[in-house]
Amino acid sequence: MGLRSTALRRSRSWLFALFVSLAAAVLVLGAPVSAHADTTDDGQEITDFYFGGNITFEGEPIEGVTLTVEGGGFDAETETDAEGKWRLYVPERDKYTISVDEDTLPEGVIVDTDQLPEGVSPVDGTSGSFEAEFGLTGTKIVNLFLGEGERVSVSMLDQIVSRAVGGLNFGLLLGLASMGAALIYGTTRLSNFAHGEMVTWGGVVVVLVAGFWQLPLWLGIVVAVLAGGLLGWAMDAGLWRPLRRRGLGIVQLMIVSIGLSLAMRYVLQYMIGGGTLQLPGASPTPIRFGPVALSYIDLIGMGVSLIVIIGMAFFLTRTRIGKATRAISDNPQLAAASGIDVDRVIRIVWILAGVLAAISGILWAYFRPGVKWDMGMQMLLLMFAAITLGGLGSAVGALIGSIIVGLAVEVSTLWIPSDLKYGSALLALILILLFRPQGLLGRKERLG
Repeated sequence: MGLRSTALRRSRSWLFALFVSLAAAVLVLGAPVSAHADTTDDGQEITDFYFGGNITFEGEPIEGVTLTVEGGGFDAETETDAEGKWRLYVPERDKYTISVDEDTLPEGVIVDTDQLPEGVSPVDGTSGSFEAEFGLTGTKIVNLFLGEGERVSVSMLDQIVSRAVGGLNFGLLLGLASMGAALIYGTTRLSNFAHGEMVTWGGVVVVLVAGFWQLPLWLGIVVAVLAGGLLGWAMDAGLWRPLRRRGLGIVQLMIVSIGLSLAMRYVLQYMIGGGTLQLPGASPTPIRFGPVALSYIDLIGMGVSLIVIIGMAFFLTRTRIGKATRAISDNPQLAAASGIDVDRVIRIVWILAGVLAAISGILWAYFRPGVKWDMGMQMLLLMFAAITLGGLGSAVGALIGSIIVGLAVEVSTLWIPSDLKYGSALLALILILLFRPQGLLGRKERLG
């Protein structure tokens, strides 16, 4: 027995040593090969999508020019080689901002914006940054030609004005979704985590109708708005009303909404895939109004947002259903005792919230631009921040909070990296709540 045990231990030791040796060999020999196969010499991860091209001046290539690409939370950097060639890999087909470090260009020359290829446009009229998007393939060639000229610089005041207008545009479309979520909270005390997917649903329906089925865009928008209202009705009739009648508590309902959010998100991914899909007419040429550059879609979006918001204000203050909604938000028990059909009003609120979310989703798809299966999730935290900032349950407060959040998000990019811009909205929320815990239009008794 002793000899057998000793032999067994030696066998295990030998096998362990062999395993360690093989593992070390894999790490030493395999890692460099894998890294070399998956990354470029300048450290970029090789993907199926990239921008590339040449930089030349008077027909001669320019070496050592630094270029960066940024968009969707991603950024990368490279330099032109001795032949003036460059390549920037990106994770997906989307719109990106490509910037040329003008300090690395020969003195007295700039990028000739008159010779930019199709699908590439200067950012805010500058010569060093431009937006580019892919065509039908995963490769976009952007050849840049340099010419003599004066480098364009934008004053800080003009940048603040430009970003403030962009923040107002974003705040208005965020306000549409936030008002619907605020009405739901006011009448049911439910923090609906699936509201982001209700926003995504609006953009997805337009893509299906106008993109996949090739029907007119106006018909896709109408169908999307109707589908948003139908989704709100179905969610209340099929899920929330039965759960309310069973007496589930607020925390239980919130957990159900989180599960519903996850389920809806992956259903939407199954429907349209994991990429970004563009709506018809997206990314038109902007029109300049002094320091501000807005496209006609931006102007239409802001106009639609204002009209819908004014309509909601009229509904809440001048109609019987609107007044009943406000009464339920203030005191649901007293409203029921006074003869108001609470279930009917809540059902109408869910339909309105679905319509508002769908409109917001369509505008958000043009603002981003593009429709993606998880784009509503990106807005969800900002919606909750706007609702909390304006005062829980107040639709007007949610609108004001949304505008503050939109301005904070866009203007803050002047001083902080764009990847952190959403954090500035949460910082604004914290600062205001330190001085007014109930929110701007909230009442203290709602906190208890």
